[in-house]
Amino acid sequence: MATAAAHRIDCIIMPPLHEGQRDVAHDGHRFRALACGRRWGKTMLGIALAVEGGIRRQRWWWVAPTYAMSAIAWRPARAMALNIPGVQAREADRCLLFPGGGEVWWKSADNDDALRGEGLDGVIVDEAAFVRERVWAEVLRPALADRQGRAVFGSTPAGRNWFWRLWLAGQGDDPEIKSWRFPTASNPFIAPAEIEAARATMPARVFAQEFDADFLEDGGGVFRGVRACTTSTAQTGALEGHAYVFGVDWGKHADFTSIKVVDCGLRAEVASERFNQVDYTLQRGRLQALYDRFKPRTVIAERNSMGEPIIEQLTRDGMRITPFLTTNASKAAAIEALALAFERQDISILDDPTSIGELEAYESKRLPSGLTTYNAPEGMHDDTVIALALAWQGASTPPGRIHF
Repeated sequence: MATAAAHRIDCIIMPPLHEGQRDVAHDGHRFRALACGRRWGKTMLGIALAVEGGIRRQRWWWVAPTYAMSAIAWRPARAMALNIPGVQAREADRCLLFPGGGEVWWKSADNDDALRGEGLDGVIVDEAAFVRERVWAEVLRPALADRQGRAVFGSTPAGRNWFWRLWLAGQGDDPEIKSWRFPTASNPFIAPAEIEAARATMPARVFAQEFDADFLEDGGGVFRGVRACTTSTAQTGALEGHAYVFGVDWGKHADFTSIKVVDCGLRAEVASERFNQVDYTLQRGRLQALYDRFKPRTVIAERNSMGEPIIEQLTRDGMRITPFLTTNASKAAAIEALALAFERQDISILDDPTSIGELEAYESKRLPSGLTTYNAPEGMHDDTVIALALAWQGASTPPGRIHF
């Protein structure tokens, strides 16, 4: 079983730190940058360092991308510090006041003007990849100047932005900064089976960023191996003994409505329609014609905004519809499942230039909350991507278990 040594500060026992955390805690560089996989333990390490500063009568700030995110560290820090005699915790201000004058404050980076004006002995920049560069360069760095304060940057990577450049600087011989990359697997308290379970259910790109702490190039690359999967053969109607699922992404005027038909047994796209500048009555008619040819076990259709009344009418017409409510989380799950299918070549698609172009251009962006968002590049469409992702959700799920 993994063990960790307790962290001692002037005879006060802090929470135990594992080996990687201790390496950072005991390092003497003024600036320390940590690229960490999920659940590595950067939050607990940051709390230990900030509380240590408070005990040593210093002023430290904990700066998170948003005020809500700062609560993730504030709650355990408050519980820890209240075990130290004489510490006051002011909930309304999110600050810890230590005997002798030490202070630790939890702040938000979304209002950088509110961060100006105080000299600091140290700062923890939490999820630094999601904090604007100007907050560090124009606000926090100057606040450290008069006291020659220290800074610890901890974050899961999010592309190659300023945090990546800072991390790169720490890989050189600059005497002021050092950086580390800690994959989740380097935390001895995370069971290897949990990491492998995540690997099995996530696209390689997402796993590399979230668990291996790799800095990936920004933008596209969500779907890999698309062209190797363009091996499907079109069908004009249902084949005997085959089951089908439709995916539908609605559009009108500038946007396109896209319908994808997937053969569940073959795990292949076998028909596709895409059109715009068509009113909803004609859209329903085109979908009904395709429905009559393939007799799918269900049609998974986006229900947001304009989709709701169309789905209601189609249901009254006798069509088997599974509504899909698109949120950031549900969309991410559908896109990641489709990306994994392409990586493993579990799916085959028609050799359609429009669909291939949309798939290969698709972009990802990770939010401070940890959720990855997926969208088409500015000026492009993603209707065929969404329709295929919805159809794949149905085709890869056993009958009777499709619920959104």
